[in-house]
Amino acid sequence: MSADDARAELDRLRSSIDNLDAALVHLLAERFKCTEAVGRLKARASMPPADPAREAVQIARLRSMAESSGLDPHFAEKILNVIIAEVIRNHEQFAEAEEA
Repeated sequence: MSADDARAELDRLRSSIDNLDAALVHLLAERFKCTEAVGRLKARASMPPADPAREAVQIARLRSMAESSGLDPHFAEKILNVIIAEVIRNHEQFAEAEEA
């Protein structure tokens, strides 16, 4: 393979990666819109921001999906844990605002 061919293939692959990154950002934005609504509902109903039972089910579900998709389940769990931590932080803010 020539350097030009390799560069063209690299550019094509990077373009696909860029498109996937954009899709991930948009999906996360939509997910956080939904979790914001959940957080506001929980705050109005005086429900706790965290739901460990739900989180455990979601982690198990995500690990299974990762395995069947050829993605390292440990990596997928780490990503979900980051998302869950941010969701809980947001829910705690909604609860504090509701109390004020």
